[in-house]
Amino acid sequence: MTDGEWAAVRPLLPVPGWMRGRGGQPEAYCHRAILDAIRYLVDNGIKWRAMPADFPPWDRVYAFFRRWRDHGLAREFHDRLRGRVRESLGRDTEPTAGVVDSQSVKADAVVGADSRGFDGGKLINGRKRHVVVDTLGLLLGVMVTSADVGDRTAAQVLLAQVADAHHRLELVWADGGYTGSLVEHCLAVLALVLAIVKRSDHTRGFVVLPKRWIVERLFAHLMRSRRLARDFERRTTSAEAMVYWSMIQLMTRRLARSRPSRG
Repeated sequence: MTDGEWAAVRPLLPVPGWMRGRGGQPEAYCHRAILDAIRYLVDNGIKWRAMPADFPPWDRVYAFFRRWRDHGLAREFHDRLRGRVRESLGRDTEPTAGVVDSQSVKADAVVGADSRGFDGGKLINGRKRHVVVDTLGLLLGVMVTSADVGDRTAAQVLLAQVADAHHRLELVWADGGYTGSLVEHCLAVLALVLAIVKRSDHTRGFVVLPKRWIVERLFAHLMRSRRLARDFERRTTSAEAMVYWSMIQLMTRRLARSRPSRG
């Protein structure tokens, strides 16, 4: 991170337990160095044991990643960044509309059969990332499943989680794969309007569809991170954490650019 990026994100970091009187020992390494190491791993797709010597030891970096993953701190940090980015763009902290979609990716050999499946539509053997984003393309929620899990089945669970975390959310756009009983379920149970954006039967070639391009842009960003170009994680929770860390890197840069210079 640049000094500007670190100045932007430092106040948003979760406070360690030992600083709040909850016991434990102080961190042995600076959080800035740890964050840089995780960002380097996500961006370059290296193995944990291949961490360059410029960073803290790989096992300490992985222990930090694992602790933040298991306690939801990566998501907490991500959500704080998202709120600041939305404020810097003149938006309310909490969104009122979003877009839902999924992306199938090939899985590495380390991915077990219990979380791997075959997507017959995309002809991909691996996992599927189900995401909900706001109208700025910022992540509201992610769930990783085997690739054979249907979009409607996963969206029913994911939208419930997102609606519970974002009480102002009222409208969610989706493609034709989310039609059916899910529309009525969202309205009756979650108080969400699920609007289906369909492609016209008379349209030929590539056409940018309203609202759906927003989530596609997020998928394009994820595929630029080498760690996310293929699913290398043994656990789906680790795969979800990697998505959050990729978005943390993106929002850190946005937030640093939006901060006024001191000169």
